[in-house]
Amino acid sequence: QVQLVESGGGLVQAGGSLRLSCKASGGTFSNYAMGWFRQAPGNEREFVSAISWSSGNRYPADSMKDRFTISRDNAKNAVYLQMDSLKPDDTAVYCCAASSGGWGRGVGDGDEYDYWGRGTQVTVSS
Repeated sequence: QVQLVESGGGLVQAGGSLRLSCKASGGTFSNYAMGWFRQAPGNEREFVSAISWSSGNRYPADSMKDRFTISRDNAKNAVYLQMDSLKPDDTAVYCCAASSGGWGRGVGDGDEYDYWGRGTQVTVSS
């Protein structure tokens, strides 16, 4: 049974940085696409970034690509999201997701993902 567990969220001042981690277990992820999504209260879920577990190809959301960087560590079955120059508008619950369908055009679409973590809260104060 696939499980995704996020960590690394917290409270940070505007301009600060956080590194989120997503630990994956219960499956063989070599052909998976992994994504980060976020959702703020009252807002729809928003795509942040995705990475191919096998190739390392990345697909970041345009609005965040200059500040957020996704990476993975195959040996640790972990995916990371480095977030720099954080803004109050970045406040949200950040969730890790896994798509068994692999890398493709739909990696920015949450509906393409089969498995989700419970999320980690990121709060950016002004």
